[in-house]
Amino acid sequence: MSLIYKRIIKFFLFLGITSFLFWLVYRDQNWSDLVKALKEDVDYTWIWVAIGMGILSHICRALRWQLLTASMGYRIRLANSFMGVMIGYFANIALPRMGEFTRCGVVSKYEDIPFAKLLGTVVTERVIDMLILLGLTFVVILTQFKQIVFFLEENKGIEDKFLSLFHSGWILFVLAGLLAVCYLVWRLLRHSAFYQRLKGFGKGLKEGILTIKRVRHKGLFIFYSLFIWLLYYLMFYVCFFCFEFTSGLGPLVALTIFVLSSYGMVAPVQGGIGAWHFMVIAALLIYLPHTPGVESMSKTFALLTHGTMTLLYIVVGALCLLVMPLYNADSRKKAPKKQR
Repeated sequence: MSLIYKRIIKFFLFLGITSFLFWLVYRDQNWSDLVKALKEDVDYTWIWVAIGMGILSHICRALRWQLLTASMGYRIRLANSFMGVMIGYFANIALPRMGEFTRCGVVSKYEDIPFAKLLGTVVTERVIDMLILLGLTFVVILTQFKQIVFFLEENKGIEDKFLSLFHSGWILFVLAGLLAVCYLVWRLLRHSAFYQRLKGFGKGLKEGILTIKRVRHKGLFIFYSLFIWLLYYLMFYVCFFCFEFTSGLGPLVALTIFVLSSYGMVAPVQGGIGAWHFMVIAALLIYLPHTPGVESMSKTFALLTHGTMTLLYIVVGALCLLVMPLYNADSRKKAPKKQR
């Protein structure tokens, strides 16, 4: 089966999962009421504020990426770094996790940096981001323990599926099988030319991952990492002021729902569609259980907030996809950016 057919199958498979989750969340929604609420009950000023914060967060991500690549001796221009980041988010809407590869691919093409090394830096970024998310999760558990317990009790399926991963014999069986297959493949291919190319790729990937040790401006790297997540949080929090029913919720409540929604983005679906909405709606129902019409309003809030982020990725990502070749049209700009 050719690569293009595999990608088509993956696209429609994940699209089916995404569509099912979205239908599951919104199957009982009165769409006329939702459209009416979007027209009459939303203060869109805060949406523009959220968009501004979103763009700023991605600029900071591009700056942070520059620090990692510079530690390997490569200088990526900020414009290419930013456009690569946005094209990556755009690609994630088509296929989950495709963005990381697409981002590295386009920047590798125009900056003449080995793809494997760039991918290694992105892996490092993801590890740092996950550590920050775990830290925020710890803060939420300490400050909102009762609400988190209630959330899990109200959504038993989430807790049961998570715990079942650690008790399922099938998981151990699959892992053992994968290890055995990897070992056999290694034994068969270790002397082949393909293995040597793969070994070179792994070496570049390792060098990219280890860039965190050689970052020259560690303080600035930490600042960018924390500031990115602060902007993510504020981008979500200011959307509370778009609606009257969420405008009275405090910053700690917003942090709790933001953290829960972040785990929804990890789900293997395009752009977190469906999973993100479910997490936000379920959390709002816990904090506003006695508010009339809260479920319908929560669905409107989730749709607008996520839709804003998704539209930002589509519009800016598509523009970057068009502009990047023009920006790099001059062949002299394609020379290696290896620092001396």
